Amino acid sequence: MVTNDKKINDLFLFWLIFSLALVFFIILIGGLTRLTNSGLSIIEWELISGILPPFSQSSWEFYFDQYKTIPQYKLINYNMSLKEFKIIFYWEYFHRTLARLIGIFFLVPLIFFYFTKKINKTYINACFIILSLIILQGVVGWYMVKSGLTQDVTVSHYRLSIHLIIAFIIISILFWVIKNFKIKKNKSFFNLSQKNLPFLFLIFFIFLQIIFGAFVSGLDAGKIYQTWPKMGSSYVPNDFNMANLNEVINFNNHSLVQFYHRNLAYFIVIYILILSYYIYNKNLDTLFTPLKVLFSILLLQIILGILTLVSGLNIYLASAHQISSVLLVFSAINLYYFRAK
Repeated sequence: MVTNDKKINDLFLFWLIFSLALVFFIILIGGLTRLTNSGLSIIEWELISGILPPFSQSSWEFYFDQYKTIPQYKLINYNMSLKEFKIIFYWEYFHRTLARLIGIFFLVPLIFFYFTKKINKTYINACFIILSLIILQGVVGWYMVKSGLTQDVTVSHYRLSIHLIIAFIIISILFWVIKNFKIKKNKSFFNLSQKNLPFLFLIFFIFLQIIFGAFVSGLDAGKIYQTWPKMGSSYVPNDFNMANLNEVINFNNHSLVQFYHRNLAYFIVIYILILSYYIYNKNLDTLFTPLKVLFSILLLQIILGILTLVSGLNIYLASAHQISSVLLVFSAINLYYFRAK
């Protein structure tokens, strides 16, 4: 007969895995919302009242009239019909609805698991951190939307990067907790020992690359220099001065942001090659398989990145490129997990 403790443990693991799948899905939907320029279609937060979509013609016209007041409509979409507006509205609506679902789906079971006292407190505490980040993510999401309602035709790429990186932190913590729970371990992520640092640096570089990817997306910087390996006719774009410090750190410069995104990708490839040499030279055989997985996903990410660029930002390729970045994070964390004690 299956014990009650085992049932609770199985339920807890299922809940974590399903939560991870939901966060994975909302990253996909969020990326498509950005790629379709749909994020500003709903200009109010409407935490409760916006649960149901518009059903009547008057409701649709009300939302459309609200959208007409912002710069994105006035400067870009002034010829948009109500039918076209409904498309971008539903992208943002699904994004917000899924966010609400994740919040409720995570909160209610967590309260249950907390009061059963059947789950190790370490895992429960990690889940409360995740819950706090989910709540913070909702606030940051609205903070991001507000940046595109008054003066800009799109959201701030800085706020977009914060919104995206929080999502990656949430899904990374979920992934780590799942791995710990499945093998009944309590490995600490922030174990800053000398042997762990090279693997932690790798994860840091990938997260930094995700931030620059958000900059590229937020600025639509991929729409210029759609050539590879050169940017136009040269390796370095010719519209900024590398000798000027202010220009080097000007992350509003579309060309510069794309240049950094490209070159950080090259750096990560070289770094992983060096890390691979270290692993094989030290004969760390437990890392061989996770390293091969990392290499495979890295290769996929590079191919998708190049194809996205030269295709003129094909939406399917761009979405696949973003989703493969989640898999790249998983594979890097997985490699580190086998190294951590």
